[in-house]
Amino acid sequence: MTLKFSFPLAWFAIFPLLLSAQIPQGGRPGGQFNSAQFNIGRFYGKVVDESKKPIAYASVQLTSMRFDSVSRSMQEKIVAGQLTQENGEFSLEGLPIRGQFTLKINYMGYATYEQKVAFDIKMPGGNGGGGIGNMAASVDKDLGNIVLQTSSQMLKEVTVSAEASQVTLALDKKVYRVDKDGVAAGGTAEDAMKNIPSLNVDLDGNLTLRNAAPQLFVDGRPTPLSLDQIPADAIESVEVITNPSSKYDASGGGAGIVNIVLKKERRIGYNGSIRAGLDMRGRANLGGDLNVREGKLNAFIGANLNQRRSLSSGSTDRQNLFGDPATDVFQASDSENKGYFGMIRGGLDWFINNRNTLTVSSTFNRGQFNSFDDQTIRTDFLDSNRVIERTQNSLRNTENERNFRNYGGQILYKYLFPKEGKEWTADVNYNHSKSEGQGLFTTTYSDFNPPLETRQRQTNDGSNDFFTIQTDFVNPLNSSMKIETGARAAIRNFRSQNATFVEEVQVPGFADNYKFNDQVYAAYGSFSHTFPKWGYQLGLRAESSTYTGTLIDNNTSFSNDYPFSLFPSAFVTYKLNEADNLQMSFTRRINRPNFFQLIPFPDFSDSLQISIGNPGLKPEFTNSVELSYQNVFSKGHNLLTSIYYRRSNDLITRYQYPEFNPTRNDTVVVSTYANANSSTAYGLEFTMKNTFWEKIELTSNVNFYNSIIDASNVETSLKNEQFSWFVKENLSIRLPESFTVQFSGSYQSRTAVSADGGGGRGGRGGGGGGGWMGGPTNTAQGYSIPVWFVDFSVRKDLWNRKASITLNVQDIFRSRKQGSYVESSAFIQETWRRRDPQLARVNFSWRFGKFDTSLFRRKNTRIETEGMEGGF
Repeated sequence: MTLKFSFPLAWFAIFPLLLSAQIPQGGRPGGQFNSAQFNIGRFYGKVVDESKKPIAYASVQLTSMRFDSVSRSMQEKIVAGQLTQENGEFSLEGLPIRGQFTLKINYMGYATYEQKVAFDIKMPGGNGGGGIGNMAASVDKDLGNIVLQTSSQMLKEVTVSAEASQVTLALDKKVYRVDKDGVAAGGTAEDAMKNIPSLNVDLDGNLTLRNAAPQLFVDGRPTPLSLDQIPADAIESVEVITNPSSKYDASGGGAGIVNIVLKKERRIGYNGSIRAGLDMRGRANLGGDLNVREGKLNAFIGANLNQRRSLSSGSTDRQNLFGDPATDVFQASDSENKGYFGMIRGGLDWFINNRNTLTVSSTFNRGQFNSFDDQTIRTDFLDSNRVIERTQNSLRNTENERNFRNYGGQILYKYLFPKEGKEWTADVNYNHSKSEGQGLFTTTYSDFNPPLETRQRQTNDGSNDFFTIQTDFVNPLNSSMKIETGARAAIRNFRSQNATFVEEVQVPGFADNYKFNDQVYAAYGSFSHTFPKWGYQLGLRAESSTYTGTLIDNNTSFSNDYPFSLFPSAFVTYKLNEADNLQMSFTRRINRPNFFQLIPFPDFSDSLQISIGNPGLKPEFTNSVELSYQNVFSKGHNLLTSIYYRRSNDLITRYQYPEFNPTRNDTVVVSTYANANSSTAYGLEFTMKNTFWEKIELTSNVNFYNSIIDASNVETSLKNEQFSWFVKENLSIRLPESFTVQFSGSYQSRTAVSADGGGGRGGRGGGGGGGWMGGPTNTAQGYSIPVWFVDFSVRKDLWNRKASITLNVQDIFRSRKQGSYVESSAFIQETWRRRDPQLARVNFSWRFGKFDTSLFRRKNTRIETEGMEGGF
């Protein structure tokens, strides 16, 4: 095309667009005007803080005043919106080029930013009109760097950003971003939880929050998954709620809720990541995720595959005070656990319109683990003065294999009312888990000639179906008052089939086949009211629960019914000044016994004791009171202090006693569960987040705690009082050349907490573990020994932070040694274990994406008209 034709063609191409800018709102020349054809405008810019550091994931909204046919008045409507990228940039595209707009930017801990914006379209050839290129550029407007000012407001969360992790400390919950945690890279949720203040994870993956077992959620709903079945690379953040309100499920006792939020994007365009890693034992981890949003649809998918080879060692020394003759038993073990687990999750968001959203998602988990354990056992037979008369030596080899599968789906619907803040949500969740496995136990008594060998085998096959349906409604009455209501139904069906063989001859047991059904129906309501200096929230939750367990072979049933239970909650917050807030809260909660605590089938994986559940367990009820104080300092310093007290009735506790076992033809120690009279716990916790010179970030957590357990109803005069404390530090240092070094350390003193996990219980039927399966419980007969460890990682960011390579080493000083001391009228026992010290792992991660409103075409009028300027 020759130059003389450039101007006419360009003019006829753009003239209708410019003409539309001059037509009044109600005008429709020729009756054919379609404003959607002229939605070609773009506003773009970058959001930064006061130090010019980019703010990622800030909410950007563009609104304008439009006529509402329902109210027949002008109403503010959302035209476009998105979250900023990691570098703080945003781009709002496909905008009308006529009219005035308001740009609103929000981010936790910062004051809301508002700016009036418009496209200044000028006709060519007139005064100040410029050329066609200038006119085209006017619909592609750069808003520059937008600076957000820090702010501290009552009942608002305060965010402290960090390169390695992002911490949000608020009065009602604490949120920890773990997607950039170098120590956890390539590991599981166990590795991620170790670095989070208030939380502790033992060697078997049992999670505690302030020395008690919390309820585990994934994406806001209870999960049957265990921590070792969730890859750390799939987690975006972890929410810790120490004293949940009536809005949340009342289960979990007084320990609160830990909610794992999995990665999911809704940004326009496409983005994702690819991850790979290898540990020093040659075990790999692979993963990736992809998110695509185009128009009204947002699709997401993620997958992870982790191999594992875990090595552990341990020792148990026990003085038996029963039997004739009395015995001392010493057991040393070396174990290897190897296998894999994989996870696939995906879904689709359908933004039907500005008010209706439908989300469908599903997950699938699959895993296989094989463990091998060699136990060397020495038994000393003693006379009346406890002098050794003779010694017996034996070697026990254990081979366990376990397979598990888990799949689930969720449908979520959300409706936004025209009234701001008013919304209704409803969701349906279904999850199915299945596991099967067997254990082979071979014991060789070397003192006999020839050596005597015995064989024992256990098989298990279990399944779990978990169905929930929930609805929630939020209605702000005005700018200071709000009501929330909701209802929930949860139904769980478990089935376990087990068998025990001695020398391949089945030994019939009364609990070989067992099933139970658990149903919980709930409804809640809350009212909140805020004032300039203070605010309060009152809530009440009603739950009806029933549990029925059946021993299938003899048709014997056990049941616990609580037709109607009330769980009130109350929160009062007072704003001392711009930087200091106070909150007092009260809640009542319930802790229902889990699967392994109920199933009456014996587990022989530990040669020194048999573990068995108690189908007659009752739920425990807990009243909790917490007083929190938050101080927000300048320059990224934040302090949260909490004083807490809780009282539990019918506490579920570990209890051990001697009993003659006909299968083994001797007296053994049986470990089971019982409802103690009560327990009282109180403590003081400090959590501080500090940032120094924008390079060093330190998160500190200290907890002082005292517990008193009254189990005199189980055994005369059985009480246990234990003072405990722990400290946790997480240090991140940003170095030159895009290096980041991270240290994470923890020390925990004696605690009155006993771990349920480990041993053969992990391979039992019932669905493969999870928050409803196992976990630490209180014990009235001893304590856990002190334990400390330090983990280390170094990360190098590559290619303008689009990729990174991380080296991490766990337990660098080989100090993480978990154990317990138990004393009763029948025995005194000391136990310790160590797993995977100084294990090193290398991981690589690459992030990609395109921040675009369309995957198939790009509207950039600045570039398209760049060559036209030469024709004028």
